[in-house]
Amino acid sequence: METQTIVEALFLGLLEGLTEFIPVSSTGHLLLAGHFLGFESNGKTFEVLIQLGAILAILTVYSARLLKIARDLPNDPKARRFVIGVLIAFLPAVFIGVLAHGLIKAILFESPMLICTMLILGGLILLWVDRLDLKPRYTDAMDFPLPLYLKIGLFQCFAMIPGTSRSGSTIVGALLLGADKRSAAEFSFFLAMPTMAGAFALDLFKNRNILTFDDVTLIGVGFLAAFISAVLVVRYLLGYVSRHGYGLFAWWRLVVGTVGLVALILMR
Repeated sequence: METQTIVEALFLGLLEGLTEFIPVSSTGHLLLAGHFLGFESNGKTFEVLIQLGAILAILTVYSARLLKIARDLPNDPKARRFVIGVLIAFLPAVFIGVLAHGLIKAILFESPMLICTMLILGGLILLWVDRLDLKPRYTDAMDFPLPLYLKIGLFQCFAMIPGTSRSGSTIVGALLLGADKRSAAEFSFFLAMPTMAGAFALDLFKNRNILTFDDVTLIGVGFLAAFISAVLVVRYLLGYVSRHGYGLFAWWRLVVGTVGLVALILMR
C-alpha cells in the first residue's frame, strides 16, 4: 500500500471529522477532495465507513447527556417531549432520503460543479443570516415547541443536495425560526445522531453487495482521524459560535467553493 494513499486517507478522515458538525458540508468537502486527489476506495467502503467515526464521536461527547435523558424519560415530560421532537425533526429526512437515495447518489453526488455552487450559495446565506438582527425566543434546544422541531427537520432536507450542509441547513432554519446561536448548533448535534446513523445504515444496506474490506488499513486510518477530529469540533463548537457566530464558516464556504470552481474550469 502506497504511503501517499495512507496520507490521503488520513487527510480525508480529518476532513470528515472537522467538517461534519460545522455548517460547511462535510460531504461536499469529501467529494471535492476525492475528485481532485483521484482517491477511490474499493466499493466506496472507505467513504461509507469513516462516517461511523464522526457518529461515534458525537455519541462519546454527549454520552452523559444522553444517559441522563434516557434515565429521565419515564418521569420527566420535558425529556419525553424532547425525544419526540428529535424524532419529528428526523422524519422528513427519512421520507425523502429513502425515496430519492438513488437519484441523489447517482446524479447530484457526481457533480463537483454543483457542489462548488452550493458551497458559495450556502456561504452567502449563512453570512446574511449571521448578520441579521434576530431576536431569539428560544435558548434551550430541549424547550423548542414541537412544530418548531418539524420545521427545522424540513430545513434539514435541503442538505440532500451535496454542498449544502446538513448542520448548515438545520442551524440556518433554527436561527430564522427563533433559536439563539448556541441552541441552534446544539440541536443540530442532537438531530445529527439519528440522521447520520440512518444515512450510514442506508448506505451500508444499499452498497452491501459491493462493499469490500480489502483496504482495512485505509479505513482504520480514516475512521480514527474522523473520530478524533470530530470530538474536538463537538467539544469546542458551541462555545465558539456563542461568542463569534457563524461568519468564519460562511467565508470558508465562499473560499472553498470559489477555488473549486476556478480549478474545475481550468481543468476542462
